[in-house]
Amino acid sequence: MFSRMNRRIGIEAAIGIVLLAAALLLSAQERPKPGQIMVHPKLDVAVPDFPAQGLVLDIGGGGAGVIGRLKGKQVVAIDLSKDELLEAPGEPLIRIVMDARDLKFLDKTFDTATVFFTFMYIAPADHAKVFQEIHRVLRPGGRLLIWDVVFPPKADPGKLYVMYPLRIQLPGKAISTGYGVKIAEGQGAEHFLELAGATGFEVIARNDESGWFHFELRKGS
Repeated sequence: MFSRMNRRIGIEAAIGIVLLAAALLLSAQERPKPGQIMVHPKLDVAVPDFPAQGLVLDIGGGGAGVIGRLKGKQVVAIDLSKDELLEAPGEPLIRIVMDARDLKFLDKTFDTATVFFTFMYIAPADHAKVFQEIHRVLRPGGRLLIWDVVFPPKADPGKLYVMYPLRIQLPGKAISTGYGVKIAEGQGAEHFLELAGATGFEVIARNDESGWFHFELRKGS
């Protein structure tokens, strides 16, 4: 993924351990100070199996490796972090260190692309480019599946970072984890719908939940 603010953490950990882990995994310039981190209520995210023909391009497929666990050898997992790819469980077909802003695949290569809680780590200024690249490598009629957070408003201007505890329910398996990132105030589902329309995607399905959302988009023929 793009410069994660911290790696995954178990939701069972005490808040003090969470903050310590975040501090240890950040650079000195990015490291939050005590009191700058808000903790979001836990997100319960159900990810049922979904039909997919051919290969599935998973953007940000390192770390928890959710899509790799779900679709196995169909998955081509890319991530900017080699370490995140190495630690990811599951059995994707291949893991590649690659920048989603500059995908190295030919046009019309994939039938399906997934972005599972990864846009939250990508600078908003780069979102349009990532959408364009995904659109380019999808075949006509190809699908883009997105899961991501709805950032909270900065009620307290001193809170610059947010920690999201998650419980991800896959078929037959639950994953407890957590994501932490700098707050991109106001970024939520509508931001991505605008990008989808501007890029040429059609919205097939939309699911808005408390603190997160899921879209299924389709590239036109």
